[in-house]
Amino acid sequence: MVPAARQPSRYCVAVTSPSDTELISLVALLRLPGRTTSWAEVVAGLLETGSASTLLESELDSTIDADEIQADALDQAAADLAEWTASGIGITSILSSSYPHRLRDIHEAPPILFSRGTLRADDQAISVVGSRRASPRGISMADGIARTVVSRGLTVAAGLAEGIDTAAHRSCLSANGRTVAVIGTGILRRYPASNSRLHDEISERGLLVSQFWPAAPPQKHTFLMRNATMSGYSLATVVVEAGENSGARAQARMAVGHGRPVILTDLVVDSTEWGKALVGRPGVLVARSLAEFETCLTEVQAMGLATAEVVQRFAVA
Repeated sequence: MVPAARQPSRYCVAVTSPSDTELISLVALLRLPGRTTSWAEVVAGLLETGSASTLLESELDSTIDADEIQADALDQAAADLAEWTASGIGITSILSSSYPHRLRDIHEAPPILFSRGTLRADDQAISVVGSRRASPRGISMADGIARTVVSRGLTVAAGLAEGIDTAAHRSCLSANGRTVAVIGTGILRRYPASNSRLHDEISERGLLVSQFWPAAPPQKHTFLMRNATMSGYSLATVVVEAGENSGARAQARMAVGHGRPVILTDLVVDSTEWGKALVGRPGVLVARSLAEFETCLTEVQAMGLATAEVVQRFAVA
């Protein structure tokens, strides 16, 4: 319950619906100075209570001058949301029906997403990731894998990094497919600079999505967070080529933890210890050619259909 002394919140921007109020409260909560709850705890609280407003009030209940702090936080959040929306950025709470369903299922699910392009709640995506310093064969494999994914009517997801990611995005667009770039910076940033035009093309023809504040700069930890989000968003992760300590390695391990299939090419299995260690794990497949990748993709799609049928059966029951 809200304490009796709590004054009604003021907004410097008009609120037109309850969902607007909740989104404003969520932004205010996430940006609250001295917030004691982690993102994971915020997400757990949102899914339990269904209300960012309730969590914000709870966070401030024992704070001196809570009314003024809450009002200021809500005013700033409303102004920020108005500015972001005016610039064409989509903002989606984890409580929204348009939030990607698969992503909501993982422990690292972001409480909020910022996007440009078409956000789909049930996007059927395959992550295609790998080294920034890719070999000619790695680029060729990424191209063939992306085109195969498109031929199945699936979405190609990647991280807009140089090398394998760039090849996957460009091949997908060349094949008139849908591609999603899950980025490790704010959505207003263009990183790396060499992919600035690709950044814009993906936002126009597919989806650019970020879990970070729109102006957030690149930082080492944000790319690992991005990898977890990409794994959660996708049906499966394909690692085309990667080194011993790459972000693609981290995503492969995250995907295994998420219960999502992982496809490793021979470029990974033959050249890395972590790739060899993953072989034989449940849900880990190896493709030594595009023909073998097609077989693996068929298996991944079958796994996805089986999972969907189980979920639907429990929902009906």
